[in-house]
Amino acid sequence: MGVSRIDTVSWDLKSPLLDGLDRPAREAVLAGSIQCRFAAKSVVTNQDRPADHLLVLTEGCARHFYITEEGKKFLLEWLGPGDLFGARTILSTRSSYLASTETVKNSSVLMWDRTTIRGLIARYPRLLENALLTASDYVTWHLTSHIGIASYTARQRLAEVLITLARTVGQKTASGVTLDITNEELANAANITPFTASRLISEWQRNRALVKRRGKILLESPDWLLSHPHSVIGRRSGFEATSVLNCCGRDDHR
Repeated sequence: MGVSRIDTVSWDLKSPLLDGLDRPAREAVLAGSIQCRFAAKSVVTNQDRPADHLLVLTEGCARHFYITEEGKKFLLEWLGPGDLFGARTILSTRSSYLASTETVKNSSVLMWDRTTIRGLIARYPRLLENALLTASDYVTWHLTSHIGIASYTARQRLAEVLITLARTVGQKTASGVTLDITNEELANAANITPFTASRLISEWQRNRALVKRRGKILLESPDWLLSHPHSVIGRRSGFEATSVLNCCGRDDHR
């Protein structure tokens, strides 16, 4: 990991943390951070460890995960540039991280220690509101995930994972949207078996909705997934194929 001062980051960085702040306030907040670079597959925060840093991803891709007492790893929400994590750092009572966060590819983050970010919140209360809105988004994500497990098929859950990842962390190319993800990781995220994930990915590849490569998926036709009769994504989440590309059956059970 390399560390450098924040003077290389523009004041107009797009992040929910900075929403509603004018330029002087943004510059003051950014001046209180340091920029850190992490190699791919680095663990940036660890569950149950003291929450002593608030972070904003500025480049690359990361994701939350949780390790059970039995050692099983569950993938949670994925993060793209601008997303913040480690928000428990701002609480008045010292706390710990609820989950771990790891980089998926080489990434850069801005980092504020607890004393600094709490001092900035005292000067700029909008920071606290922005952090609460992000926490609300996380609750919404987990609620949607639980509802999906209880109410939707494996096919629907996997399709939604693909569309969501394409919209948030996918890399737009001339052929579609590329995702750096394995079948095992997709299965984990959709809460299905690796066998089911592999079967559905193969089916969608035959239908030319995507192309599977080693450790990558090229999503060529998001509109196919959205309009497929076994998928409820378009009706339930309001996604559109054009929005995905611009940003970057009931017999299936397990």
